Amino acid sequence: MAIAALTFLAADPERLTRFLSVTGLGPHNLRGAAADPGFCGSVLDYLLADEPLLLAFAADAGFEPADVARAHQGLSGPSLDGS
Repeated sequence: MAIAALTFLAADPERLTRFLSVTGLGPHNLRGAAADPGFCGSVLDYLLADEPLLLAFAADAGFEPADVARAHQGLSGPSLDGS
């Protein structure tokens, strides 16, 4: 799902530019960051932090927003508040 999310972000230059800006990544180090085990959870975390973007991704990919949250939790573990 995280790869689908990254593909979704990369499909639109404006979405990708914002993602790179927020994460501090760039075209030169995105591939290296993607090799980091925590990166997939971070991509889903990014989507979960922006509800309109999350809804657009879920609709585009055929997921429910709750599916994204469950995948994020599976990759990142429970949040600090125990949820």
